[in-house]
Amino acid sequence: MTTATAPPLGRDPRRVRYPARPGRMDVGDSGTRPTAVVVGAGIAGLSAATGLAERGFRVEVIERERYLGGRVGGWTERLADGTPVGMNRGFHAFFGQYYNLRKLLSRSDPELSNLHRLDDYPLIDAEGRRDTFRNLPRTPPWNALAFALRSPTFRMRDLVRMDARAAAPLAAVSVPGIYHELDQLDADTFLRRINFPEAARHLAFEVFSRSFFVEPRQMSAAELAAMFHIYFLGSSEGLVFDVARDNFDVSLWTPIADHLTAAPSAERPGRVEFHTGTAIAEIEARESGFVVTDDTGATLAADAVVLAVDVPALRAIVAHSPTLGDPEWRTRVGGLGNAPAFAVLRLWLDRPLRADRPSFLGTGNLDPLDNISILDHYERTAADWAREHGGSVIELHAYAAAETTPGRAAQRILRDRLLARLREIYPESAAAGIVGEHLLWRQDCPRFAPGDFARRPGVRTPDPRLMLAGDGIRVDLPVALMERAATTGWLAADLLSQEWDGAGHSLQTVPSRGRSTLLRTFATRERRS
Repeated sequence: MTTATAPPLGRDPRRVRYPARPGRMDVGDSGTRPTAVVVGAGIAGLSAATGLAERGFRVEVIERERYLGGRVGGWTERLADGTPVGMNRGFHAFFGQYYNLRKLLSRSDPELSNLHRLDDYPLIDAEGRRDTFRNLPRTPPWNALAFALRSPTFRMRDLVRMDARAAAPLAAVSVPGIYHELDQLDADTFLRRINFPEAARHLAFEVFSRSFFVEPRQMSAAELAAMFHIYFLGSSEGLVFDVARDNFDVSLWTPIADHLTAAPSAERPGRVEFHTGTAIAEIEARESGFVVTDDTGATLAADAVVLAVDVPALRAIVAHSPTLGDPEWRTRVGGLGNAPAFAVLRLWLDRPLRADRPSFLGTGNLDPLDNISILDHYERTAADWAREHGGSVIELHAYAAAETTPGRAAQRILRDRLLARLREIYPESAAAGIVGEHLLWRQDCPRFAPGDFARRPGVRTPDPRLMLAGDGIRVDLPVALMERAATTGWLAADLLSQEWDGAGHSLQTVPSRGRSTLLRTFATRERRS
């Protein structure tokens, strides 16, 4: 599959720009430089740290893992023969709509040369039906219409049979209004209610819903509708995406860390220091600020704090920090839930797959497999290993694989089922020997179940100098997944900067409501009928 250089930071002329709030560009220019502690060095934490450093804060970033990037982090493993190989938690798609994430990455890579664009990511189902995003028009609603009409799972008669009134929210999404309208309903019930064809549910919506690590019956219909808006009807950035040219640490986070720890400059007057392999046990709010205590008992004083950790860590820190927030806020944090456990099986094979196999293949109704990635097609470290050994590096994903991480026997069964699916879909893989493999299980992604939105805590907390950030944090903007993490990180930095009369940062999103006047008029009429 061919690739191209990633496009610039937004080409949709109707994307929404939120101008930066005016204020001081350096809150430490008077001689006193405030200290901010950012807990978590994932996308949200790195965005917050960047925003704070650019406004003159002294920033201490504390990360539990020994690598940066959080759930998009990369590290080194060793095969049985001692060969070092890149490893991460699995494939991530960097869509053109991810304006605020791309803004972060551009700080160390202005041309986004460490990303490159795939020309397609086909989807297949158990019946052999295949969808493609290649050469679709970019402009809504023609992009979604063209995708539906050329899909083998969707015919014009299906469009006629759909319940127009029930489907109206899909045609005219508004954020946050869609959550008030649909968040109490699960996505599977919603799709059945509008009479969406079953085959298309498996091949289109289910593939995307499972990118939230849940099955449609466990996912909020509002989240599904918002996602449909972000990727289809709300944006003309297109439906294909970028991938990192190398393992995430090499392509993304080492350059960001080098940028942030370099000598201060006019553009970034603050200083950033990273502390990896350190977990936070407790945070105490005091009249003069905060005292942050790690799991060794060491303490750090801070004027401001951003909690940019995953859901289990956030719940634990707040539970052990009784001086933070108020009872209502603490209840919201304690009520945050996790998505089911997921698995990633990475294989180092002794022979390549067919050259025409796509870099990324999404699957529908092919349990337990959700996608296959051929890393040596696009990731430099994997390509180097494959070239040297005449082999291939393959990644198999199983989202929502179990309610909780299972025991060894169940993990082995899932591993074998994933391998069987790979050999069924790509028969030539059956002849390949496995030089090395790594099966990774995790359960730390946020839950987006029906009813969660109203109870989810937002970036602001009862303390104006304590902020939350992450993809599980509420923000009333049309953003999702990695882009939600980046957006909340920038917002957390800006809200803290405001406490010191600091300037904000400009942000961008897709439009917050359906961009087609025709579809909005149609949806309004159907709702009233």
